[in-house]
Amino acid sequence: MNSADLGRRVGVPSTALFTDQYELTMVQAALKAGTADRRSVFEAFTRRLPEGRRYGVVAGTGRVLDAVENFHFDDEMLAFLRDQNVVDAPTLDYLADFRFSGDIWGYPEGEVYFPGSPILRAEGSFAECVLLETVILSILNHDSAIAAAASRMSSAAGGRGLIEMGARRTHELSAVASARAAYIGGFDTTSDLAAGFRYNIPTVGTSAHAFTLLHDSERDAFRAQVDSLGRDTTLLVDTYDVTAAVRTAVEVAGTELGAVRIDSGDLLLVAHRVRQQLDELGATDTKIVVTSDLDEYAIASLAAAPVDAYGVGTQLVTGSGQPTCSMVYKLVARATSADPADPLRPVAKKSLGAKTSIGGRKWAARRLDEDGVAEAEVIGTGPVPPELAGRQLLVELVRGGEVVAREPLDAARERHIAARAGLPMSAMQLSRGEPVLPTEYV
Repeated sequence: MNSADLGRRVGVPSTALFTDQYELTMVQAALKAGTADRRSVFEAFTRRLPEGRRYGVVAGTGRVLDAVENFHFDDEMLAFLRDQNVVDAPTLDYLADFRFSGDIWGYPEGEVYFPGSPILRAEGSFAECVLLETVILSILNHDSAIAAAASRMSSAAGGRGLIEMGARRTHELSAVASARAAYIGGFDTTSDLAAGFRYNIPTVGTSAHAFTLLHDSERDAFRAQVDSLGRDTTLLVDTYDVTAAVRTAVEVAGTELGAVRIDSGDLLLVAHRVRQQLDELGATDTKIVVTSDLDEYAIASLAAAPVDAYGVGTQLVTGSGQPTCSMVYKLVARATSADPADPLRPVAKKSLGAKTSIGGRKWAARRLDEDGVAEAEVIGTGPVPPELAGRQLLVELVRGGEVVAREPLDAARERHIAARAGLPMSAMQLSRGEPVLPTEYV
């Protein structure tokens, strides 16, 4: 296996301060009370899917593993915490030696999930598990939202190519994470070179309108691009007049022209006209790429258009209107000591409204109907029913503080394709609806 397939992790800084202050102050108080080492179980889950969504997509697991592996406090961080009086001296001593030594289980990356699904479970001492809360949630909430949007767009595209190109529409670091999540959700390539470098995602890109405007004529711009990048390049044809540009593009590149890109106008109408013109000019193999503020609904509306690939930016990196999954990370069980023999006791928040949770260390399985199609997400805290034993969803990710489940990004991408294919057909509907699978507690 090529190590680049797993993502380049060299030079990754500590993630220990990607957290909220109250994580550290809870540790301080628990250390003083003598409860910090109590064996504990935390679970990440969501009480509901984003409004109207029919399924969620687990993404960010690989980044969570990186974050756990790199969660340590260096001298400069400890000095900051000391100077700002964030925690006391005994807590600083504890943090100075901190490394997560517990276990983590979770849904494998690319899997789908539903309300209540125990997407990730961390087990260890209270102190070490609670310290990971914020960084785990920030990664899973962001990446899973992007992957869900990407999955919807991939479904709408119906097998046509998808290019992630949202780097200029979000924070530079979230752009890289977005490209990764989009690839898991079904996108084929990215324009972001940092994502290509870090995660080995295929990268693409040719030119923008500025390149055409730089030259004295559109023909000069096309000639410069073809001379440099070859006849199979993609020429942007809507800077001035699309019809004239397509004609010029074929004259310059010949019928071997790779593709033309359309970035404005009535994309359905223009795509049909451009396809007809290309065919009449003999460029029957030249592909058409469309961009311009696309989302899953716009992509679906172009299903009848002769489009070969879609480039998506803003709507993708903002989760197509749902930029977070509202996942939470809750203590669901704890013992009265660090002794592994000490039984775990279920605990749960019991508050007014919708913010209640269900206690107990959980398993999850997906029940299938007689045709092999998923029909329910089954979650329990007791013995797993024999008929579901082979359908359990959680896999071991970290054992005794050591990551045991790294995998190529393509494995998560392929897993998502299979998981989505196993859902009822109504999961692919873009109209608003309830989760396609009910969650059953046993």
